[in-house]
Amino acid sequence: MFFKKGFVLEKILVTGGAGFLGSHLCERLVKEGADVLCVDNYYTGAKENIAHLLGLANFEALRHDVTFPLYVEVNQIYNLACPASPVHYQWDPVQTTKTSVHGAINMLGLAKRVKAKILQASTSEVYGDPEVHPQTEDYWGKVNPVGIRSCYDEGKRCAETLFFDYWRQHQLKIKVVRIFNTYGPRMQPNDGRVVSNFIVRALRGEDITIYGDGMQTRSFCYVDDLIEVMIKMMATSDDFTGPMNIGNPSEFTMLELAEKILRLTGSSSRLSFLPLPADDPRQRQPDISLAKKQIGWEPKVSLDDGLKQTISYFRSLL
Repeated sequence: MFFKKGFVLEKILVTGGAGFLGSHLCERLVKEGADVLCVDNYYTGAKENIAHLLGLANFEALRHDVTFPLYVEVNQIYNLACPASPVHYQWDPVQTTKTSVHGAINMLGLAKRVKAKILQASTSEVYGDPEVHPQTEDYWGKVNPVGIRSCYDEGKRCAETLFFDYWRQHQLKIKVVRIFNTYGPRMQPNDGRVVSNFIVRALRGEDITIYGDGMQTRSFCYVDDLIEVMIKMMATSDDFTGPMNIGNPSEFTMLELAEKILRLTGSSSRLSFLPLPADDPRQRQPDISLAKKQIGWEPKVSLDDGLKQTISYFRSLL
């Protein structure tokens, strides 16, 4: 298998492994034959997301907060630990910043001690409310350092700084990916993200809230495509560190997304409009030229097909 070194399974640590993305990553790594250690403090992660893996010989779960040091023996680390939706990261903004910054320091320290390769799950939020469209990796961004979203945006920016300083100073093997909007099964119904919010309201027959005029755009990547490129990124040459945008470059307005979800759910929900929240970006679209060039990757799942899978998941929940 891909993750076997001789007769020994690759030991892979996934922080935030019981979360939306983390649980899908753990599932894929286990399926590929890796020995996976899932670490989560269950602030936004859920045991239900990994329950189907707990009986497997090559999977282990550990309750732990990455703001405290961790001492384990692993070959690879995927650092995904951090609340990623505005509802959750604004609930305790100080802890959000600590998770990004102290968590990065602790995981980089672990990687340095055990000589492990480490991947940082960064975010498109490092670009803030961008003045460049679509966003390329060499764009430095336009971020408010004192706003209500700063705990997440600046925390992730600082984490990237730490990763590259460990790479320069300690020759650590690092990978940095910037994740754009991702959706799919195991999203939380109350996480405030636009896809889950629209689907849940549509299934319940409630009004769908559009902020602003609904013409702000986002690009939506299905979770399976995202996990695929994260694993491919980790497998690339150590010379290629990133940062690298990962996401789906197809761009949709919030009105278009709402109309698609209403059609796919058969809902009679109506649209209601509220003012745009502070620091909410007007446009967000990844330029994935680097991912295509370095890894030969581009997303395969269309928005309609991905939404059908996600709607089916939320129907089973509700």
